[in-house]
Amino acid sequence: MDLQAELLKIFKGEVDTTTETLDFYSHDASLFELRPQVVAFPQDADDIKAAVAFVNDHRAENPELNITPRSRGTDMSGGAIGQSIVLDVSKHMNKLEEATPTTAHVQPGMLYREFDIETIKQGSILPSYPASRDLASVGGMVSNNSGGEKSLEFGKTDNFVTELSVVLSDGNEYVIKPLNRDELNAKMGQDDFEGNLYRQTFELLDANYDEIAAAAPKVSKDSTGYHLWNIWKRDTGIFDLTKLFIGAQGTLGIVTDIKFNLVPKPAHSGTLVCYMRSIDQLGDVIPAVLAHQPASFESFDDNTLWLCFKFFFSFIKKLGLWTWIKLALQLIPDGVMLIKGVPQLVLLIEFTGESVDEVRHKIHQTKKDLEKYDFTYMEEDETEAKSRKFWLMRRESFNLLRSKVKDKHTAPFIDDFIVPPARLTEFLPKLRVIIKKYNLLATIAGHMGDGNFHVIPLMKIEDPKERAKLEPAMTEVNTLVIGYGGSVSGEHNDGMIRGPWLEQMYSPSVLGYMKEMKQLYDPNTIFNPKKKTDATWDFSFNHIREKF
Repeated sequence: MDLQAELLKIFKGEVDTTTETLDFYSHDASLFELRPQVVAFPQDADDIKAAVAFVNDHRAENPELNITPRSRGTDMSGGAIGQSIVLDVSKHMNKLEEATPTTAHVQPGMLYREFDIETIKQGSILPSYPASRDLASVGGMVSNNSGGEKSLEFGKTDNFVTELSVVLSDGNEYVIKPLNRDELNAKMGQDDFEGNLYRQTFELLDANYDEIAAAAPKVSKDSTGYHLWNIWKRDTGIFDLTKLFIGAQGTLGIVTDIKFNLVPKPAHSGTLVCYMRSIDQLGDVIPAVLAHQPASFESFDDNTLWLCFKFFFSFIKKLGLWTWIKLALQLIPDGVMLIKGVPQLVLLIEFTGESVDEVRHKIHQTKKDLEKYDFTYMEEDETEAKSRKFWLMRRESFNLLRSKVKDKHTAPFIDDFIVPPARLTEFLPKLRVIIKKYNLLATIAGHMGDGNFHVIPLMKIEDPKERAKLEPAMTEVNTLVIGYGGSVSGEHNDGMIRGPWLEQMYSPSVLGYMKEMKQLYDPNTIFNPKKKTDATWDFSFNHIREKF
């Protein structure tokens, strides 16, 4: 079959099979490579519906036909690549329909940074943005259930989605939103495809209600599996199917339209920066900080600090020369402070308020309470002017690793675990032992207030000896994380990298319910196969990139 020619018969948007395009879409920000047969750029939801109908019509003679939805390709788990049809919604389906001070209506392909500009005009933000906020799309944030530095205060993307439009496996588009019991009963009473989905979903969730509720990870955020425990709430009588699709990575259907709630943009913010000589007192420091209710509580390690010093010139393009010079001058006293000793961790404790004085007071009180701990350096910055360089280091560390270290490559495979913050003092030394055991050069950064860490090793992935480290190292780290009551993914999701380890996270029966849900919504496996509950390590390992 000439897939391009056949799609063009039913598709308004462009369909591309050039070598350059297929090469580009073979990768996202993960370790993996899957080369598509064709990349298509839908003009609208009708194009997506036509593509799904096309796959259904031709699946019998072409069993490998499937669809991977994609937007900006910043996914670190392999969720945005596929071997058949890739539908990139970022080219055309990127419009903001409406923004008010409290809500927004947007297409999935819109860049978050452009969306943010428009919502700020209304005095509001969507606070669940990831570190890749300058590159990511709002649709990708929904598909991954993204969180970031603001998740300590506001939680993740699933807290803000109020309605989704989704193309399902029958090729039709449906609106999903929270329903009360009467509305749910009406849906289940429909004698059609949609009614059947609602009936079977409700029956599965209600019949296994207590077991499913008990399976929810006991951490502040999670992006593993399908969040079945959030869909049906007996105590409120609310049935919210958006909770199934948020974080599903396009494995159950394709999101075509999104409505969000927004929050007011803080009037002022400031940061307390702390250099921590060792992590021995971390178990005491974390609750002491959280008692002051910071808006964000972030950290990065000594490797990240040195990396950013080494490649600070690379920030000129991003910041502009004059801003870069000002930040470089500000780094001089910080460099002098390193004479007292290189910190194991740099802590960024952010506060927001209605005035500079309010922010100043919060920062000063926190510093006063923390002075009894063994910090080598503490800086109060009530306007974010002096701490901007540290936020830049925290947000840009992955991009620096990916683009500047030429002899090794970023290997995001233990990059997103979360453990209860109170247990970090015990946990982190054991993590470092595993990293050292496998001789991994790695940066460690994270959301300290949540206990969510991003460990990005640098490896020569093309070397078979290095590849051989992936499975055992990942097994040890995951076992450690789960043993401490954590989750193997707080933000970055399963995709191809963590999907094979869901059986470590969940009991066979609960994982079975998730697989039943995948089968119910995608009976012919046409949506983003080999990801999440369908992932296997053999397939994933055999599709690790050989060239970077």
